[in-house]
Amino acid sequence: MSRTDDSVVTDGGRTAEVEFAVSGMTCGSCAARVEKALNRHDGVVGAGVNFATGKAVVNFDPSQVSPERLSAAVDKIGYGLAPTATGPDDGDAEVADEAAVQRLWLRRVLVAWPLGLAVLVLSVGWMMEPWARWSALVLATPVQFWAGWPFLQQAALRARARQANMDTLIAMGTLAAYTFSAYQVIFGHSHSDHYFDTAALIIAFLLLGRYFEARAKGRTSTAIRALLELGAKEARIVIDGEETMVPVEQVRVGDLLRVRPGEKIPVDGEVVEGGSAVDESMLTGESVPIDKSPGDKVAGATINVQGVLTVRATAVGSDTALAQIVHLVEEAQGTKAPVQQLADRISGIFVPVVLVIAAVTLAGWALSGDATRGFVAAVAVLIIACPCALGLATPTAILVGTGRGAAMGVLIKGGEVLERSKRIDTVVFDKTGTLTNGQMALTDVVAVAGEDENVVLQRAAAAEQGSEHPVGRAVVDAASERGPEHVAPASDFASVAGHGVRAVVDEIVVHVGRRKLMAEAGLVLAEESEGVASRLEGEGKTAIFAGWEGHVRGVLAVADTMRDDAPGAVGELRAMGIEVVMITGDNQRTADAIAAQVGIGRVLAEVLPVDKVSEVRRLQDEGRIVAMVGDGVNDAPALVQADLGIAIGTGTDVAIESSDITLLSAKLDGVATSIRLSRRTFRTILQNLGWAFGYNVVLIPVAALGLLNPILAGGAMAFSSVSVVTNSLRLQRFGRRS
Repeated sequence: MSRTDDSVVTDGGRTAEVEFAVSGMTCGSCAARVEKALNRHDGVVGAGVNFATGKAVVNFDPSQVSPERLSAAVDKIGYGLAPTATGPDDGDAEVADEAAVQRLWLRRVLVAWPLGLAVLVLSVGWMMEPWARWSALVLATPVQFWAGWPFLQQAALRARARQANMDTLIAMGTLAAYTFSAYQVIFGHSHSDHYFDTAALIIAFLLLGRYFEARAKGRTSTAIRALLELGAKEARIVIDGEETMVPVEQVRVGDLLRVRPGEKIPVDGEVVEGGSAVDESMLTGESVPIDKSPGDKVAGATINVQGVLTVRATAVGSDTALAQIVHLVEEAQGTKAPVQQLADRISGIFVPVVLVIAAVTLAGWALSGDATRGFVAAVAVLIIACPCALGLATPTAILVGTGRGAAMGVLIKGGEVLERSKRIDTVVFDKTGTLTNGQMALTDVVAVAGEDENVVLQRAAAAEQGSEHPVGRAVVDAASERGPEHVAPASDFASVAGHGVRAVVDEIVVHVGRRKLMAEAGLVLAEESEGVASRLEGEGKTAIFAGWEGHVRGVLAVADTMRDDAPGAVGELRAMGIEVVMITGDNQRTADAIAAQVGIGRVLAEVLPVDKVSEVRRLQDEGRIVAMVGDGVNDAPALVQADLGIAIGTGTDVAIESSDITLLSAKLDGVATSIRLSRRTFRTILQNLGWAFGYNVVLIPVAALGLLNPILAGGAMAFSSVSVVTNSLRLQRFGRRS
C-alpha cells in the first residue's frame, strides 16, 4: 500500500510522505547509506530505510524536492529508488515480485551447486592432472561469472560510487581465489595450489543462503498482505430498491449496501435496517459474534453471520478501519528500535574495517613467509565478515512481531514502543469505560418495611420512565428486561433536580431518589433502610430509595458494572511482576470498593480528568516506568504522558491516535498480551543482534589466523543470515496453543 497521497503540515508548510521501493540493498550498511543520502538532501524532513522490507519512507517538502530528484540522488550512490505501486492489486504485484526474486536465486543455486561439487571432486582427486585443472577452470567460470553475477554487479556499482558493502567482500574474495587459480593453470604452474573449489562453493553457499533468506523474508511480510486480503472485493449497492453488485472501490460514503448471511461487510458503515450477529474476529480477535441492530456501527471485512443487514456506508477506501489498521502496521514495520541505531552505525563502517583487516592478514602472513596461507586467510576474512545478519536482526523481528500482533488484535506502533515496553513496571487503568462497562446498571433491589421486591422495582421503574438520568434509565432498563408488566404506566411525572423524581403509579404518589427527597416528601427512612444503603455504598454502588404512603419501601443500587474479564487481566499483570493502579474521579470509599473487586491495591481517587496527566507524572517521578490504559477523550493526554500508552480499541479515535499500543478488542487481557508480545519481540531483537555481533567478533580473528576454510566461511555467513530470519519467524507462534 502506497503512502503517496499522505501529507502532513509542519511549521514550514505542507509536506508529503512517499513510500519507495529500494533496489540494490544487500546488507544493513546499504540501508544506512541510502537513508543517509536521503536525509541529507535539501527538502527532506525525515527518511527511514528498512532493509528487511526493501522500502524507504520519505517525508519531504514538495516545493523543494521531487521524488524524481530523490531517485536521482540514490542512483548516484549505486542504488535504485522508485515509488511503490498503488491500486487494488498491490498485494498481488508484491507477491509476484517476491516470487520472481526467489526464482532468480533458485536458478543460480541450481547451476552453482552441481558445478561447484564437480570442481570439488576434481580438486580432491585429480588436480595434479592437467586435464583436471583445465576442467576445473571451465566448470568454475560460469559459477563465478554467471551464478555469482549479482555479487559482482553490486560490487561494481559500489566501486563506481566509491563505496563498499558485503557484495564487495564477496566479489573480492571469490575473484581473488578464481583469478589466482586461473593464472596458475593458464601459465602452467602445475604444482601450485588452486582454489577453484573455494570460489565456486563459496558462491554456491551464499546463493543458497540468499534463496532461503528471500523465502523467509517473504514470509515475514505476510501480515499486511493477510490484512489486505480480508477485505471484500464486491459490494451489493441498493438503489431505488434494486440491488446491484459493484467492485468495492466504487462504493461511496452514503451508499446503501445489502449484506446477506455469510457475506463480508464491504466497508465501514451504520446498520439502518435488519438485525444480525457479526463476526469481528479478523479485526478484534473476539471469537464470539457481536449482535448488530439499527444504529450500530459495523466495520468492513467483518462477516455477517445470520440475518440480512442494510448498511449505510460511512467510510470507504483508505478511511475504513481495516485500511487504518494496515497503515498502522506498515508504519510500525518501517520503524526502528533505538537499539538498532548501534547496529546501523556499525554496519556503515564495518566493510571498510574488514577490508583493512583482510589486507593486514595478507601482509602479516606474507611477512611470516607463507603468502599462500595468508591469501587463503584474507579470503576467509572477507567472506566471514559480511554484515548481512546484522542488517536483518532488528527489522525482521519487528516485521514478524507487529504482524503477529495485528493478527491477535494488538497494534504495536513501532520499534521504539517495543523497547519501552520491556521496562514497564506499573500499569495505570482508567476506571470508567476501561475496567468498567461505562454505563450504569441496576445491581440490587432490596425491599423493606414488609414490601415485595417486585413491587418496589415495578413502581420505581414506572416513576423513572420520564427520566433521562443514567440512574433512572438503569432502573427502567432492568425492569424492562424482566417483562413489560414490570413497568406500569405513570402520570404527573416531575423531576426534582439533583435529588430524584416523583410520579403517580397505580393512583399512588411514588418518590424515587436520594435521602433528601425522601425527607422532603415526609417519608420515614427507617434504620433498616439506612443500613442497607450504607452496605451498598460500601460496595462502591450508588444507592437510591423508593417510597410511598409515608414510608421508604425499598433501596435500589446502581453501578457502573465491572467488566467480567477485569479481575483476570489484573491478576495476569500482577503475575508478571507489574504493579496495577486504578485512577478514577470517584470518591475514595467507592473507588476502594471497586478496586478490591478486581485485586488492585493502589487507587488514585477523586482525580479530575485534567489531573490525570499530573498523576501519571507523579508516578514517573517516583521512578516508575508507567503504562496507561484508557479509552476516552480525557485519557488522551495521560496516554501521551505515560511511558507506554495503551488504548482500548472500542474507545475514541483521539485515544487510539494518542496511544503507542491499540487493542482492537475490548478484552482487557489484551493489555498483558501486548506487553508480553512487545517484550518477546524485543528479546528476539537482542538475540538476533547478539548472534550477529558475536558471530563476526568470534570468527573474524579465527579466519585471520588461518583456522577457517573460506568454503566453511561462506557457509557460515549464509547460515547466520538465515538463522536470524528464522529466529524472528518463531514469533509467529506467539500466543498459539500447542
